[in-house]
Amino acid sequence: MFNIKEELKKLPAKPGVYIMKDKEDDILYVGKAVSLKNRVRQYFMKTNKTARIQKMVSLIDHFEYVVTDNEVEALLLECNLIKQNSPKFNVLLKDDKTYPYIKINIKEDFPNIYITRTLKNDGAKYFGPYANVYAAKEMVSFIREKFQIRQCKNLKFQKRPCINYGIKKCLAPCANKVSKEEYSKIINQIILLLDGKTNEIIKELTEQMQEYSLNQQYEKAAIARDKINAIKKISEKQKVSNLNENSIDVIGLYKNELATCIEIFFIRNSKMIGREHYFLNDLQEEKIEDILSIFIKQYYMKKLDIPNKIMIQQEISDSENISKMLNMAFNKNIEFKIPKKGEKLRFVELAINNAKITLENKYSSKQNLLLELKEILKLEKLPRQIESFDISNLHGDYIVAGMCVAKDGIIHKGLSKRFKIKTVFKQDDPKCMTEVVSRRLKHSMENDKAFGKIPDVIFADGGITQINAIKSAIQEYSLKIPVFGMVKDSRHRTKKLINETGKEIEITEDIMNFITNLQDEVHRVAIEYNRKLRDKETTKSALDDISGIGKKRKQELIKKFNSIENIKKADIGELTKIKGITEEMARKIKKELD
Repeated sequence: MFNIKEELKKLPAKPGVYIMKDKEDDILYVGKAVSLKNRVRQYFMKTNKTARIQKMVSLIDHFEYVVTDNEVEALLLECNLIKQNSPKFNVLLKDDKTYPYIKINIKEDFPNIYITRTLKNDGAKYFGPYANVYAAKEMVSFIREKFQIRQCKNLKFQKRPCINYGIKKCLAPCANKVSKEEYSKIINQIILLLDGKTNEIIKELTEQMQEYSLNQQYEKAAIARDKINAIKKISEKQKVSNLNENSIDVIGLYKNELATCIEIFFIRNSKMIGREHYFLNDLQEEKIEDILSIFIKQYYMKKLDIPNKIMIQQEISDSENISKMLNMAFNKNIEFKIPKKGEKLRFVELAINNAKITLENKYSSKQNLLLELKEILKLEKLPRQIESFDISNLHGDYIVAGMCVAKDGIIHKGLSKRFKIKTVFKQDDPKCMTEVVSRRLKHSMENDKAFGKIPDVIFADGGITQINAIKSAIQEYSLKIPVFGMVKDSRHRTKKLINETGKEIEITEDIMNFITNLQDEVHRVAIEYNRKLRDKETTKSALDDISGIGKKRKQELIKKFNSIENIKKADIGELTKIKGITEEMARKIKKELD
């Protein structure tokens, strides 16, 4: 048996990587340390920890570690293990969309150029990412028109070229109208353009134009001239003020109570060639420098290419070792810069501002709702995960419960759960509610991934009795979860919200609409499950084994008495009231069911 106290004593005071695991041997967290002995022991000491780390420590059953020669090796191993295992408590990058890239397969004799959203380490050239697919399409269209490269998906050699050659939109490599060497020069020019090296390509095209003119090849000279003008025009559209940098990424981070957003600008040869943004959750208690450090390690170790310089808003944790790790991985010198003034500082501020706008656009209306709920309900933290429960039964039979989940103000139907009551055998909604909430909380306490984290607040479909039933389940696990009741009027419409003392809470129209939707959804989940069980019993029951009871009579019996148990309790006279049930048949039913 793994004894954590004893194993902590054995830890070496050397650099390395530690791996925290739960009782199922699943990896919870991977971290690196300058001294394994000091770092791992900190987790089990009574020090201030973020809620995320506290939760992780509570689930640790055992740990493993790997000793390395130095910190840089530890950092590299940490990144690889996180990438391979995606541990639950490590911050994992989740891009909210897949960005388009422009791809040129330079291994082909006559490459095409096209858009892809999948990056592969296949020897091809990738350019981007582009902020949107329209920008990428515009660039591909421009290149195909001005450079006349092939547009066919698969190159098939033939005697006669297609119509694109006739209208001067293709050089027709399929019909040997252009040599491999000449086509290759054109591809190299396109690569220079996509790399942002417009001065080089313009210089090369100018020399070509002059050579064509001297040789009286005026048509080719005009084509080269048109290319130069078009490239100058598109280059101006991409120009980024006077930020004179060759290869640079600018990273801006902004966070609020809901999430963190990181915005990256890609600048190559003083031109903005694209941007990306990422959303990270549950990092409200983390420092900006630590979030940036986590992000940079994960993000750049997944890249096929990396800039010479990365500009950030403030110093990051362990910057020296991260820089060494990236230098080893990409065999190039990569610098981190924190601008203090001028154009470079303005650009970092621009990235931060864009991250703020992107975050606010994603959460604007829902953030206001959650902030309003926090204030009105007097909650200690933002109610990012709200759960609601409702009990449904039919005259004490088919007792079930529904659970509905709202995350960041949005009701997620895919997260709804259904429960069949196991310990209550008659109509007693409060006892049923205690059972269901207790079972739900137990799932999270046992690290059941299907149920996720403990809710920030619970809304009961009912009044003070239901609130007390839920509080009883919460106290069983020594948790502190606020509970509120959703009360309906005589017409079954949401009427008000009450707190744990039964006091009515004044709410705005927006919150009333949200509560109504939540109550309607949890009611739907419970009712549909109840109906499903009844239909199932109608379809298959003990009545199936009684000869002379067909489908129609079975449906009539279930419809009248609701359950097999009630049919057993009914007397002969009640049974014969069903059309087609004679006294003899009624006695047979009673005998068979008994």
